[in-house]
Amino acid sequence: MPGKVVAINTLSGETVSRGATLLVLEAMKMEHAITAPADGTVAEIHYGIGEQVEEGVELVSFVNEGDGDEGEIVDEISE
Repeated sequence: MPGKVVAINTLSGETVSRGATLLVLEAMKMEHAITAPADGTVAEIHYGIGEQVEEGVELVSFVNEGDGDEGEIVDEISE
């Protein structure tokens, strides 16, 4: 669903654990935490605080830890 980024809890290049909150969206007066799908590295955050996002857009590019292809983006986290 469309929403607005209200918090970013990580930085590009940061290593995070599965379930860590990467960013928070506000939609329909509720906050929705976007979490890491696995242990890995945040490759890129595509939106900043206060920016509106549409449904289905890529919010964060993520590299899973332990995947053989270092540097390959294997997850694109979207709302």
